[in-house]
Amino acid sequence: MSLFKNYFGLGGSKPAAQDEKTPVRALPASWYTSQEMYELERRAIFSRKWLLTTHRARIPNPGDWVRYDVAGYQFIIVQDRKGNINAMHNICRHRAFPVVTKEEGNSYVFSCKYHGWSYGLAGNLAKAPGYQELAGFDKSQNNLFPIHVHVDRNGFIWVNLDAAETPEIAWNDDFLGIDEQERFEHYNFEDYVFDHHWEMEGEWNWKILADNYNECYHCPTAHPDIPSIADLNSYFVNTQNAYIQHFGQPTPEQIAKGFRVAATYFWPNASMNVSPHFFFIQRFVPDGPSKSQMRYEVYRNKNSSDEDFNVISDMYKRIMSEDKYLCANAQKNINAGIFVNGELHPEMEKGPLFFQKTVREIITEHWKKEQQSGSEIWPAQQQVPKTDTASQSDSQLCAAIDCCSRGKGRMDDNKKMCLDEAIAF
Repeated sequence: MSLFKNYFGLGGSKPAAQDEKTPVRALPASWYTSQEMYELERRAIFSRKWLLTTHRARIPNPGDWVRYDVAGYQFIIVQDRKGNINAMHNICRHRAFPVVTKEEGNSYVFSCKYHGWSYGLAGNLAKAPGYQELAGFDKSQNNLFPIHVHVDRNGFIWVNLDAAETPEIAWNDDFLGIDEQERFEHYNFEDYVFDHHWEMEGEWNWKILADNYNECYHCPTAHPDIPSIADLNSYFVNTQNAYIQHFGQPTPEQIAKGFRVAATYFWPNASMNVSPHFFFIQRFVPDGPSKSQMRYEVYRNKNSSDEDFNVISDMYKRIMSEDKYLCANAQKNINAGIFVNGELHPEMEKGPLFFQKTVREIITEHWKKEQQSGSEIWPAQQQVPKTDTASQSDSQLCAAIDCCSRGKGRMDDNKKMCLDEAIAF
């Protein structure tokens, strides 16, 4: 906790201001290992920001659904009978059991296997055995927790876990126009169909994966395939709002082979690479401060031959495996406690610098809001009705006890005050 206060200027010195002659250094290693930082990221980033998750082609039929998760939040994306795309938390409103336990499927009802509560494809409660005649029970107040959904003009599906009726951050705030990139004119996304998915799990922080993806400084050394699909001499990135566009001018020979690739990183944790033969969505899914998955959904152009598709698909899998090796071994040394951070190149590592700057700004802003409010702020958390005074009181008691046991919040100034609050409940 003292490290947080010192870093954010709440009990010590703030990070030194940078000038053009001062070397730009990366985020400290502690940001890639700290459990407290990971929990803060869950609150500040993954509870609030729009997350690119999948594409309409993944769920082409009414009743098609897929289960996803990110940073401990598990949710379902489904196409309903009317063709709408809905998302909801995978949590039964009765006793919190998952309403689906498989990875994907097709159904018109989500039925909890604990007590038999069932829900429609929009998350509405359809049946609660034994509750039909219960006085005061309101079905409409027991629907699955909804998640905000945005489907962009190219069919990509985004979710926002903010529990507010209207999310604090609008999709347009971060991504206005990103689905109208000029380079997308080379591709008709309606020509692509879902082919397969795969993943790699490792002992690494999700941010080390993002740092690695967003620069090609390492490509000549670590990826022998890259020069065959991109001209590294022309490679550069464009950073703005909440995305990083990767550019490289392909040669006529590369274009003829279908290696015209448009790559974009969507902050915080997803990217999309599209070529004439396929596109894939890559998601960096944190599961703790030093454990994450690299998850891929691969979509194939239905007009491409098996040979054309397999050549580029297999190549990207080799590249991703090479990245796994790089990130896993870098994380081991970060965990060892020797390395703090290194100097980043202002041009060749412009992508990681932008990514880390955005992380720093979002985390700092949320942390300061929590300090002002005197408590943690969980935007994705269920909102308990103000009329439910018993639940409000129970939650306040637990928060006060937690304050006493862990020395958080006002506990730092007056332990007795916190204990008195707990007893008062």
